[in-house]
Amino acid sequence: MRWEPHQLRAAFARRLSELFGRDVPAYPTLLAATREVNLRVLGSQGARAERLGDLSRVGDERHGAIRVGTPRELSQVGRIFAAMGMYPVGFYDLREAATRAVPVVATAFRPLDPPELARGPFRVFTSMLVPGDRRFFTADLGRRLDHALADRTLFPPLLLDLADRAIAWHGLDPADAESFLALATDALRLSPEPVDRAWFTELSRVCAVAADIGAGRTTHLNHLTPRVLDIDELYAVMRGRGLEMIDTIQGPPHWAGPDLLLRQTSMRALAEHRPFREPDGTITHGTVRVRFGEVESRGIAATVRGRALYDELTAEVEETVADATRSAPVPAPERARLAAELWNRRVPASEAALAQHDLAYFTYTVEPDGRHPGGPPPLTLPDLLDQGWIRAEPIVYEDFLPRSAAGIFQSNLDTAGRRDAAAPGTELDAAWLAGALGRPLRDPHTLYDRLRRDSVARVAEQLGLPGRLLPVTVSPGDDAP
Repeated sequence: MRWEPHQLRAAFARRLSELFGRDVPAYPTLLAATREVNLRVLGSQGARAERLGDLSRVGDERHGAIRVGTPRELSQVGRIFAAMGMYPVGFYDLREAATRAVPVVATAFRPLDPPELARGPFRVFTSMLVPGDRRFFTADLGRRLDHALADRTLFPPLLLDLADRAIAWHGLDPADAESFLALATDALRLSPEPVDRAWFTELSRVCAVAADIGAGRTTHLNHLTPRVLDIDELYAVMRGRGLEMIDTIQGPPHWAGPDLLLRQTSMRALAEHRPFREPDGTITHGTVRVRFGEVESRGIAATVRGRALYDELTAEVEETVADATRSAPVPAPERARLAAELWNRRVPASEAALAQHDLAYFTYTVEPDGRHPGGPPPLTLPDLLDQGWIRAEPIVYEDFLPRSAAGIFQSNLDTAGRRDAAAPGTELDAAWLAGALGRPLRDPHTLYDRLRRDSVARVAEQLGLPGRLLPVTVSPGDDAP
């Protein structure tokens, strides 16, 4: 019996969870606390708690993170994940989003369609080092780093052959599936092999992320993130159990309206023992911080207009905090309070208003006969909603936020690293990344908008309004609500 891509994906996620649970002692504690919080939220909120996904899917959901060094390695990652029905979505430039030195660009591999996401809600945020960016790497260091990366092999040929076979055949037979899963899991295991101390130290001066990617001859899983229904409660629970958390929750604040986009936080990266090879050839032991327990809460996907408003409010909060910091440090709770106040003033606090102002994505379905009024239906989505002809269902945000990803990275760095703002940067964009991958790079907004447009077309057809249904919203040029 053939293993289909979604079965490979689910089995791979389970194996990574087992691996991470064995290697990172606090990870089972994080999973247990997440389950407890989710059950409490379901018990207190009932069906409202599952507005953005039923508990069985939320409980199974994971996102991992890995790091690679070259376009060739990234392309190989793309082949492995394509075998599991996961494709690159989004371009994230953490070089620009981070205030510290984080010299990587990234994409996320995930299923594209809602049924596939429901069958296997797994995604992997994959970062790639940029040795050619002179803001971080001198020409000499960049050359030596390129050479070191070109001289290693992250993924065995058999794994890549099995991935290509799974893509061509849309699955694998049981024996090949077992080999594929075992090899893919082993490729993301933290290697026990010694790392060259001098090389690791030199790359660490740029930043710990560069050392994590470039100093060794393998890659590994940096984190495997569960999804929680109330991240604020989870954060308090984890701190109450004595686990060291980063000082804030990244992303939108806890505010009066619906959850939007993505909120993330994590435990501090663990200090793990790692063997080092000294210049004289002897093996010593030190510690590295490369793996951590992250958790996330997902909200409604924001439209292009909604995302622009989010970025605007985030910048406004950062400016306010920067001004206040000149006189005294601003603690994380105060920053969160300032952000919530701003959101409560500037963002509509209901799903209906978010849809009306084109700030969030929804799909639309016609209410069953007998539940909507008689007579001819109106011609706009707001009127159809207001008069009870259709209902709106929020589209869950399945992707990431570069500022939040950079914030998580930065919170787990011990030093700011090195960045020369006067040096020329390397211009990379989504088109470049698609070329490096050798496969299409989907834009998240295009995927969400297609879901919305398809649902509007179905509504129009069912109500006999083909070509006439107008999704009237506040236009992007109008004043923000």
